[in-house]
Amino acid sequence: MIAFAPGNPYDLASMSAERPAVKVLIAIELAGALVQQVRAVDPRLEVSALNREASLLFRGRPLPPEVDAEAARQRLEAVLAETEVLYGFPPSPERARELLAWAPRLRWFQAASAGIDRLDQGGFPEQRVVVTNSSGVHATPIGEYVLMVMLMFAKRAHHFLRAQAERRWLRFLPAELKGSMVGVVGMGRIGTEVARLARTFGCKVLAVRRSAVEQCSGQTPADEVLPPSDLPYLLSESDYVVLAVPLTKETRHLIGREELRAMKPTGILINISRGAVVDEAALVQALKEGGIGGAGLDVFEREPLPKDSELWGMENVILSPHISGGTDRYFEKAMPIFCENLRRYLDGRPLLNMVDLRRGY
Repeated sequence: MIAFAPGNPYDLASMSAERPAVKVLIAIELAGALVQQVRAVDPRLEVSALNREASLLFRGRPLPPEVDAEAARQRLEAVLAETEVLYGFPPSPERARELLAWAPRLRWFQAASAGIDRLDQGGFPEQRVVVTNSSGVHATPIGEYVLMVMLMFAKRAHHFLRAQAERRWLRFLPAELKGSMVGVVGMGRIGTEVARLARTFGCKVLAVRRSAVEQCSGQTPADEVLPPSDLPYLLSESDYVVLAVPLTKETRHLIGREELRAMKPTGILINISRGAVVDEAALVQALKEGGIGGAGLDVFEREPLPKDSELWGMENVILSPHISGGTDRYFEKAMPIFCENLRRYLDGRPLLNMVDLRRGY
């Protein structure tokens, strides 16, 4: 939790129980029970929820041909004109600027996601709109996904699945995950959960944390926590390297040609952060030349991954379409964060999961 600084434009303490109803817009098509959960927070809230067509329009997506796009746009503009609190997935910076022009009363945007790299200060200027995210929702599904990928590489599941599809009887010697060294780059909630799960499988864990100034131990599930300057050491020691950092100016292409050369020839790179954290061209080259053992990729520099990408056909790659954070319980887990923040907003208390757009998280 980050407290509001004195005189900060985020200071909401001036809010009063006598003020007009707070108009909340849910810009995602949600089940009625979830919308009702938001309405039940406080009678001072006036909650609206977009239907499927309006939510597509909100995100700048094409509408079905049978929908009157101009009439839908006018309805969305009318709703946004009264909106004070907005809940939804981050739009692009260009779309955010357009939406802000339609929403002069907007004071707070709660992202339904943890990542907010699609936004920037030009999209939601911090002087006007508070931004919070849903950090914490993804820790369990992504942690489980990472362990799945590690186990698949250890047991060579990607090989026998291909052999099954080709009706080939392929026998080989699997490895054990226990005793492996796992390097976690980024020790937020996701990285911490990955470290915890890896330890339960008997792995040793090295971690790089942005706030670490020197090597330390005993403060997280990791055996050792290193400062960013020790990234080359982590890469050289790890059997599995897990990227769990937000995409910022500092982390764009954090893993490039030199970093891949620092990894073990048998090392596995697992990226569940953002595609641009890795120089994809350098990764393809390293995979083709045997510079690293393989990669588990859920995110890519271009999404959907182009059909002509060499990654599709590589036998030492396990890829998925940006679904590692998905769960059938996603909004069941995300909505309590929003509801708690609504209570705090109404009471003028500090909000959870505050985002600093200048830092990118």
